[in-house]
Amino acid sequence: MSSPVLSILPTPSPSSDALERVLGEVAISIRSQHRILPDADQAVVLDGLSLVYVLRGGIGTPTDAGLPDDLRAGDALLVADRSLTLRIPAGSGVLVSRLAWADSAAHLGALLPDTAWIRRFDELEPAAAALAHHMGGDAPSVCERSGDLVICRMMATTLLQSVIRAWSSVGCAPQGWPSRSNDPFLDRVVSAIDADPGREWSVEQMASVSALSRTVFAERFRLAFGISPAQYVAEVRMRAARALLIDGRGVSEVSRELGYGSDEGFSRAFRRHTGMTPSAFRMRGALASA
Repeated sequence: MSSPVLSILPTPSPSSDALERVLGEVAISIRSQHRILPDADQAVVLDGLSLVYVLRGGIGTPTDAGLPDDLRAGDALLVADRSLTLRIPAGSGVLVSRLAWADSAAHLGALLPDTAWIRRFDELEPAAAALAHHMGGDAPSVCERSGDLVICRMMATTLLQSVIRAWSSVGCAPQGWPSRSNDPFLDRVVSAIDADPGREWSVEQMASVSALSRTVFAERFRLAFGISPAQYVAEVRMRAARALLIDGRGVSEVSRELGYGSDEGFSRAFRRHTGMTPSAFRMRGALASA
């Protein structure tokens, strides 16, 4: 049996720890989700983060999109950051999930290709493929019954996680994925900061973790990430803060956990990064998940 065809040339698979970290950070909302089972040929426009699973038959793709001419039943398509139009012939069927990254997971968009397709996704991820057959309705709505929003979001999250795993685990992710630096010395620091953002991270401490001198570390970090080490720590803390606030944690609790000396200092930093106070953000998250 031939290996699945994807949109990236084969390279070594990521470590299980790195993959699990990425999958664990996946958080999305659903813009729309429905099954398309047309009696006549139909065009479907995708824009932004979208998932397509071919339920039956086959679908056509744009000739200039760098995709195969068609996708067949059991294949999956991930569109992370582009617009394209698919052709759905009469008698075929697809699940189309138009998604959006949650604030806490927006950074994951930079780790994914603009487009990736996976042949025989149903063989690589049979449980997720079976789930896809029970997702969506006949119209592009999200909620019909009480509780549908939460359940549909969990199902869509599982499908997206499975697509990312299939794309990466067969060895088709870019070299070093999901590293943003392709530098093992910097990767040590990034992993340590991600694991413990509340630690008091001085440049000297980060350089020590990287096993580099302070000057070399700072220069290599800025070249790799385009920001200073201190700015990266702030970004990770704000990402963690958004996730904790959405989970319902109190402002003071989040402030202490992330290493801020006072609630006021945390609130100023949060507002500078998000344009909202922690309390307002927490309230917005509660309303979105209700």
